[in-house]
Amino acid sequence: MEMGCNPIVRNSGINFSIPICPRHRSFTFSLSPHPIQILAPTVLVHQPQLLVSSPSLSPLIPKTSYSTSSITSDSSVKALRLLLESPGIHQGPACFDALSAKLIQQAGFRFCFTSGFSVSAARLGLPDVGLISYGEMVDQGSLITQAVSIPVIGDGDNGYGNAMNVKRTVKGFIKAGFAGIILEDQVAPKACGHTQGRKVVSRDEAVMKIKAAIDARKESGSDIVIVARTDSRQAVSLEEALWRSRAFADAGADVLFIDALASREEMKAFCEVSPFVPKMANMLEGGGKTPILNPVELEELGFKIISYPLSLIGVSIWAMEDALAAIKGGRVPPPGSLPSFDEIKETLGFNKYYEEEKKYMVNNSQSSTGYSSPTYAARISRGGYEQKSTKAEEQIIDLLPPVVYDNINTNSSRDRMSWIWSRTLRIKITGKDGLQKLDVRIPAGFLEGMSRIIPGLAGVNIMEMLEDAPIDADGSPQSGKILLDFNDAVGDRIQVLVE
Repeated sequence: MEMGCNPIVRNSGINFSIPICPRHRSFTFSLSPHPIQILAPTVLVHQPQLLVSSPSLSPLIPKTSYSTSSITSDSSVKALRLLLESPGIHQGPACFDALSAKLIQQAGFRFCFTSGFSVSAARLGLPDVGLISYGEMVDQGSLITQAVSIPVIGDGDNGYGNAMNVKRTVKGFIKAGFAGIILEDQVAPKACGHTQGRKVVSRDEAVMKIKAAIDARKESGSDIVIVARTDSRQAVSLEEALWRSRAFADAGADVLFIDALASREEMKAFCEVSPFVPKMANMLEGGGKTPILNPVELEELGFKIISYPLSLIGVSIWAMEDALAAIKGGRVPPPGSLPSFDEIKETLGFNKYYEEEKKYMVNNSQSSTGYSSPTYAARISRGGYEQKSTKAEEQIIDLLPPVVYDNINTNSSRDRMSWIWSRTLRIKITGKDGLQKLDVRIPAGFLEGMSRIIPGLAGVNIMEMLEDAPIDADGSPQSGKILLDFNDAVGDRIQVLVE
């Protein structure tokens, strides 16, 4: 077993996980006599059945750039139910808008969640304390489900009221295109289950809400997956949470979920309840009450699906803060921290759109004025204007926008510039009062990391500056050369020199 595989002998088979670079689309290896193709960053292979799991620990969905919900809601429900019935454990990151959902699909995951916490943050800029409404969640969900073809499990909070409100919520989520809905037993106003002060409704009311959800599903002629969640572990006790989970299963819930379980032992006890009903694990990143376990560990405990509620919204917050610090310092984020314009267009589906658009283009040459009036003239992105034809029979040409950012080949740049990164830089900061605040020497390669300590350096492209600097006879940048000399937003003078 090479490549860092850790074999685990279980029954007659062998399980092992293999880390794969996310940039690698696939590779094939053979467990004689049948080859297996691996399509995921982390794979769990079960023998002798030879089942393959991926980030959803199952085969990846082909990458798509442009979609208008190519399958119906009923098809999404069927896909989700097939996923729940398939072997292995399945990961579902949580999205908060159409773009984040599209990125999840493009990354190869077979389903995703919506996070009420993240939707409240992105749509309202407010905490998840019951301020976002049913209408806002349905509207956001409709945009999300239209952007992707993978099944989406929506966060239905506590149903926004009593059992009758729950029925309306379920029907609204069905119309919005959700394949599943999570319903919890918190009192209003509800909040994130890992925050303080959680309270739940009575046992009878909690069970009756799940029954109402199932009735709403039948009345709609849908088969939407009902995920029954209880927050009673933190509000009351583990025993209460286990009792409610059994009652939800008896009422007909499709998936069971206890939020904020506090230990591996509690998670195991939960998975032993109603063993034939799938269990959901919530890996709240960054310091929640539940231990963060990897998919293999969660599958061994008995879980079927995993939610990662904060990963995308969390990294987005930091990325935007870094970009804003760079802009405030008079620069733009360095190329390595954001995709090129062409990459952004590819992600959003511009190229797919242009290809599809060509099927419907017409030449309106027979106009009353006697000259050509094409539907679309040549596009010129950078100039922001249109170039129109004046010849009656001139063929329409659709030009793609020019490249705004050069493609960056990280590996070749690293090889070519490695000698520059070995140079030492001196950073001097002088306050408005003339007093020296900082005078340090650091390797050039660490300058970008200094931007978190010195905001004025955010966005500095040190590689480009060193490459453009005058060189000595040995081909290295001249010692004493000043690369930067400016006043930052607070008036401090920042100087960067080559040593």
